[in-house]
Amino acid sequence: MYRTIYSKQGGKIQLDGREVINMASNNYLGLASHPQVMEAAKAAIDAYGVGPTASRNIVGNFPVHDELEAALAKFKEVEATLVFNCGVSANTGVIPCLVGKGDTIYSDELNHGSIIDGCKLSGAKVKVFAHKDMASLEARLQEAVEGKKLIITDGVFSMDGDLAPLPEIAELAKKYDAMFMVDDAHGDGVMGPMGRGTVDYFGVRDLVHVETGSLSKAFGSAGGFVAGKKELIDSIRPKARSFIFTASPMAPCLAAGALEVIKMVSTDESYVNRLWENREYFVEKLTKLGLNLGTTITPIVPVIVGEAELAQKMSADLFEKGVFAQAICFPMVARDAARLRVILSAGHTKEDLDLAVNAIAESARNMGLI
Repeated sequence: MYRTIYSKQGGKIQLDGREVINMASNNYLGLASHPQVMEAAKAAIDAYGVGPTASRNIVGNFPVHDELEAALAKFKEVEATLVFNCGVSANTGVIPCLVGKGDTIYSDELNHGSIIDGCKLSGAKVKVFAHKDMASLEARLQEAVEGKKLIITDGVFSMDGDLAPLPEIAELAKKYDAMFMVDDAHGDGVMGPMGRGTVDYFGVRDLVHVETGSLSKAFGSAGGFVAGKKELIDSIRPKARSFIFTASPMAPCLAAGALEVIKMVSTDESYVNRLWENREYFVEKLTKLGLNLGTTITPIVPVIVGEAELAQKMSADLFEKGVFAQAICFPMVARDAARLRVILSAGHTKEDLDLAVNAIAESARNMGLI
């Protein structure tokens, strides 16, 4: 059964009838319920109503969608973007536009499910390489194939909070004449200068052929997007099935909310700075407890406990202590790598983080983890 939220998204939420510190949401910048963002969404409802009622290609385009795409392109420092109704649709829509039957995709074994689905829909042959293992990737690339080649990776991996080695992948893509695609859903608004993403964090913008992203996480709204050269975006617009067969990329109010967030973070880096201050503060305290945090270097912080039953028990115990951190178990992660996935936000106060650390410490001690 789903839990029920009775409040706005924030550092604290009303969940199943009680107030808890929210450490399960992807609301990285804490802006999903910012008054300025909410006012922008309300104004769009007054101007355009609630839903577009038809495909954007038919009748569903509003000025706010064009404004959002222009702002995203400027923010990501690319020629153009195309907004979809969600990140899953962006991946399943764009991959079949890049490759098809007779082509080959090289995919990291821990890539998001939407990348896996997009690969299947493309009809291309898929060669999976070991997670972040460049020797494994190069071995796959050295195998004889015909047709086009496409390397795909997440920028930030959502279960471990680690980063793909984008410079090394870009080098291999160039060496073996392959296109390079990055899904940066968990890097947008988080990584790099002003939160422009993992591609800019590594400084490989000119080496990435296409990038997909999310408006549902750090940008506090809903939706996904594809970013790249104008020629590429123009070619995707009439071909991506998940774009042309949906009633607009997103409701106008959601587009307006995302647009407002992009304006805010483009001129004020305090939101991103606060997120990273919270992340470093929290991780330092957990590290001192001796907990296994895996390979994370982002605001996604896994507390790896091993057994699924233990992770679920710890999550339930933390909820009783006023902290909501979701247990993640097989098949989302390996059978022996069940964990609590803790996500930091700029919306957390130091008091929130101290309470969460104390609750995690008490629960971990009671369960023999430390």
